Parts: sequence; C-alpha cells; structure tokens
Amino acid sequence: MATPRDDRDAGQAGAPFLGALLAGQRRAIEAVAASAEAIERAADGLSERLRAGGRLIYIGAGSSGLIAIQDGAELPGTFGLDLGRIVFMIAGGMAQVADIKSAAEDDIGGAGADIAALGPLQRDVVVAVSASGSTPYTLARAKVAREGGALLIALANRAASPLLHIADHPILLDSGPEALHGSTRLAAGTAQKGALGLLSTLANERLGHVYRGHMVNVRPENDKLRRRAVHIIASIAGVDEDAADTSLGRARGDVKCAIVLAAGAASRESAQDLIAQAGGHIGAALTRLHPGAPSF
Repeated sequence: MATPRDDRDAGQAGAPFLGALLAGQRRAIEAVAASAEAIERAADGLSERLRAGGRLIYIGAGSSGLIAIQDGAELPGTFGLDLGRIVFMIAGGMAQVADIKSAAEDDIGGAGADIAALGPLQRDVVVAVSASGSTPYTLARAKVAREGGALLIALANRAASPLLHIADHPILLDSGPEALHGSTRLAAGTAQKGALGLLSTLANERLGHVYRGHMVNVRPENDKLRRRAVHIIASIAGVDEDAADTSLGRARGDVKCAIVLAAGAASRESAQDLIAQAGGHIGAALTRLHPGAPSF
C-alpha cells in the first residue's frame, strides 16, 4: 500500500518555510530602522498639527487598513487622545472590517465625497498606508485630502510608488519580497505596524504624553490601568502608592495632574495651571513647581 504523500512543496515544508518567514520579519524591522529619520520628521509634523487641535485621519485598505485601525484605536487609552479627533477611512467601511471585500480597494469614485464629508482639513493630518503604494482607494483619497490642505504622511513598501510621490512625509518601508507571495500582512504588515507605532508614539512624546518612558496621559479606565497609573505617579513624584492613589482621586483620574499634586501642588486647579503653562510637559511643570530643585 502506498504511503500517503505530503502535498506541501518540499522546498517550503516545515523548518525551511519557517526560516523564510522569520527572515522576512527581520527584513521588516530593518526596513523600519532604515526609515527612522523619515519617521521622526513625520512625527514632528503630526505633533504640530495635533497640538493645534487637528484630527488624525487614517486611510487604508485590506491588511494595511486593519493595521492602521489598530494603531489609531490604541491612542485614546494610551495617550489620552480624544477619539473624536481620530478618523478611520477604510475601504469597504468600518462596519465591514471583519469581512472586507477586495473589490472595495478599487473604489476611487467616492473619494471626493468621502473627503468633502470631513469638512475643512487645514489643521488635519492624513496617514495613508498601502503596501504597494498604489492602492486605488487609498491613493485617490490621500490625493484629495492633501489638495484640501491636510498634511499627508504616507507609508508604502514599494519605492517610487505614487503614494510616496504625493506625500509631504513619504516613509518607504522596503521590506522586500514576501515568503508567502502576495500576502502583504506578513513582512510588509510588520514593517507598517512598527513604523506606525513609532510615528504615533514619537508624536505623543512631543506633545508631552510620555515622560521618562511612562505614559503620563494614560486613561485609568479599568483596574489594570488604574494600577499602572498609580505606579507611574509614585515613580515620578517619589511618593508611595497610597499617596499616589490619593492624588489620582484628587485629580479625578487625570494622571498628569495627579503627578503634580503628588509632587506638592496645593490644589487640582494649581496643578492644571502649571501643566498648561508648561505646554502639557510634566518635567517643565515640575520644574515650575520646584524651581530650585534639580532638573526634572
């Protein structure tokens, strides 16, 4: 009796294929590192517009759209960015993200109406993500948004692509060929995820939402996050966790305010004033609170 044959390609079976997949992931991270300067410049532009009250608009399709959603969806809880200032423009619509129809990627006809529905864009930032840099849905909307005054940050995995060409801040993520041909959720997706994480985190650091590696604008909306907030307050203000917890209560859940209260501010109002005078930066607020103390 014949032995059942394994139908996998012998060259792609088991460890060799895994090795190829891992090599793709390493190339993805190397591609992000190679674009570090472009990411940093884009983060400067993003933070300037967010500081001025602008919105952050993500545009993408397919895997790239899903990765963009993941980045943006985490910003309110991590950095306190108002969800109302985050817009997701995803091919097929947000209601269909678990069942995206591939044909939606080719939709260019609704670009003008989609962007017009957003209203004035002069203070806003568009982050457009496309592995090929030529996805019709993404490219059409990014182009119209930039023409309307939005700052365009574009991430693509292919050099000299149309999306990078029209961007104010082009970020090339040259992750190379995929081990699984045609699947951009692997190396290309990893590079996109890494670059978006760096971009949004650097921008929020410039806004004062990161201090000494801590998420000082985190929203303590559950037990885990409240414990994290208490630890952050205690670590920065140099108090025990009971005092930190008390300060968080006095600050009504505002971690930055709680840090300044724990460090000696007389009232919630005075702590908020110090933070406002410091442009939202905790180090500068603490220096104002204790001007003779060592630099924060």
